[in-house]
Amino acid sequence: MLIERLPHHLDILIVGGGPVGALLAQKLTASGHDVLLVEAKSHIGKDPRALAIAHSSIVALQQAGLWSDQLGATPITRVHVSQAGTLGRTVLTAEELELPELGCTVPYQALAQHALDVVAAGQAPLALGTRVSAVRQMARFTQVKLQTSHNALESEHQLTCRLLVLADGGQLIDQLHDIRQSVKSYAQHAVLAKVTPKQPHGGIAFERFADDAPLALLPNGMDYTLVWTQTPELAAARLALSDEAFIAELEQRFADRLSGFSAVGERASWPLALKTLNSVVGERVVLIGNAAQTLHPVAGQGLNLGLRDAETLAHVLAQTPKAALGEAASLQRYRQLRARDAGLVTAFTDSLISVFDSPAYPIKHARSVALLAIDQLAWLRKGFARRMVYGAR
Repeated sequence: MLIERLPHHLDILIVGGGPVGALLAQKLTASGHDVLLVEAKSHIGKDPRALAIAHSSIVALQQAGLWSDQLGATPITRVHVSQAGTLGRTVLTAEELELPELGCTVPYQALAQHALDVVAAGQAPLALGTRVSAVRQMARFTQVKLQTSHNALESEHQLTCRLLVLADGGQLIDQLHDIRQSVKSYAQHAVLAKVTPKQPHGGIAFERFADDAPLALLPNGMDYTLVWTQTPELAAARLALSDEAFIAELEQRFADRLSGFSAVGERASWPLALKTLNSVVGERVVLIGNAAQTLHPVAGQGLNLGLRDAETLAHVLAQTPKAALGEAASLQRYRQLRARDAGLVTAFTDSLISVFDSPAYPIKHARSVALLAIDQLAWLRKGFARRMVYGAR
């Protein structure tokens, strides 16, 4: 429910009203906790991104009332992984896991706005246009300073909470005295565009490792959303290409896999980096979702990892007495429960960039053999697919 009058004290303050923060707020409110979700924006602005949502994430969002058939989601029934210039390839299918789909592609703007709308109409208190400007951790509670904007009027508010959860707001990390962030630049930009295939995509997603950079094609309505990672110089050059020239370069990298593309929409790009923390928990604070880790988009695991963060934290806090919320014991339990999944998924996506970055023939041949092995060995292929759908549990 939307609120304008902020409390002076509460149990749990969640910063970030995206899908991760909304999922946590919904689940904690259902378990009877005193929660407030704050979001700096009043509404979700235009955002061209499309997200790959795993089947397990869809189930979690459905159970929290955050999923809708009106989101314009496109099912992904197969994922085709291949390396250009070699025979190396493997195909992951929903049928092999006895699932209706491996996941879906959904417009980020639609999902994020729907999450805010659901929370606003429900029981979880939500404050829009409310930004956290300062955080002070203390032994028994965390002190938070908020800047609110309503009807063009700015005001400042201060509150305390037993536990602060950052589901977004990575800029606040510098104010935490016991958590440090590490940033690894990939020296790459991701070029994003909507492309129209000459033939129907049939729900098949593609992960293509070309010699110069990996590419992903995600079914999005009748089109594909392209995510093409490359050097900043190449990204700038390809943004400047004519539509015909851009399509020609794209078709060159999928020459033996797709029949081609008939159109390309507006293009955009952004820099890529891996952001991790020395710890996702600190004194009276826990970080989840993008605040905890920002991954390379190559495997489409970022949001799925964040939603599993929210589910696990909600489970731990539901079993924590009110007086013990924010204390080290429960926060360390959460950290331990999430360490394997977060660590393995982060290492996996990071290693993909290193392993598939070298054009050297011996390494390229080894990659081809690895993909063929995954394709030929059912137990290995199914295990890989399960990891993509459910994470490392």
